[in-house]
Amino acid sequence: MSDNLAKQKPVYSVVAPVFNEIGCVEEFYTRISGVMGSLKAAWELVLVDDGSTDGSTEIIRSLAEKDPHVRPVIFARNFGHQIAVTAGLDYARGDAVVVIDADLQDPPEVILDLIAKWKEGFEVVYAVRRKREGESWFKLFTASAFYRVIYRITDVKIPLDTGDFRLMDRKVVNVMGKMRERHRFLRGMAAWVGYRQVGVEYDRKERFAGSTKYPLSKMLKLALNAITSFSYFPLQMATYLGFVCAALSIVAIPVVIVLRLSHGAALLGQATTLIMVLFLGGVQLITLGILGEYIGRIYDEVKGRPLYIVSEAPDLEK
Repeated sequence: MSDNLAKQKPVYSVVAPVFNEIGCVEEFYTRISGVMGSLKAAWELVLVDDGSTDGSTEIIRSLAEKDPHVRPVIFARNFGHQIAVTAGLDYARGDAVVVIDADLQDPPEVILDLIAKWKEGFEVVYAVRRKREGESWFKLFTASAFYRVIYRITDVKIPLDTGDFRLMDRKVVNVMGKMRERHRFLRGMAAWVGYRQVGVEYDRKERFAGSTKYPLSKMLKLALNAITSFSYFPLQMATYLGFVCAALSIVAIPVVIVLRLSHGAALLGQATTLIMVLFLGGVQLITLGILGEYIGRIYDEVKGRPLYIVSEAPDLEK
């Protein structure tokens, strides 16, 4: 029966990006197979190899040879996590598509809870992290701060404490497939499309093996992509800073005049002038940097390069 289901158009697609996860891939496949096999419906596992160099690629190929449920998408080089997930969505054929990482921090068993909500009529079911095991206080603090800052300053209300682990209906995946921006923040894009959405709480586990692929530098880059993709707040902040500087200068003019007329020694000399020049120069450079971030993203978009390049992949059949 399992072989017959593997040949049918899948009802469920599981998309998992893989980057140097040699210690996790086989266990991840085993647990996904157990969960999806219990549904008695056609399913597929789209494993996107994001330029791995530790042997993960060979394991993915081996799994695909043994099990027709596995559809490997092998990148020509590393393009990044968000792009790898995007490729998985492009190649997924199911009516419901689940995005999950291969490190087993997100338990595959939670997929059954996501599917239950989908069957109730929800088109996006996102997993909400109730507890995070095996992570430092610094990671917990920065992650919590990140979600709350993004929630407050972005134009789209992105659910708190949610990652990319979620289920999306086919209609949602089709809409997201038309959104081809290069600096991607998928959890924001999934919130932006609308439709009926609901959260399912779960406890995030400790990594099964290996080390995190999202160090602080990548988290900061993801945060920058989130802010610039869904908010004009940095540009507005630069404007506000300009008004504050202008207001200070207007207030300072009469103060300086009074002090001069009273023959005071305050605010005299090159040191004061140098401090003011450095302050205003810093404000200008910060503003230029903010403008540069937005202009750089425009430049990346107008080049029109493909989001990713694959060296091996199944046919793009739906």
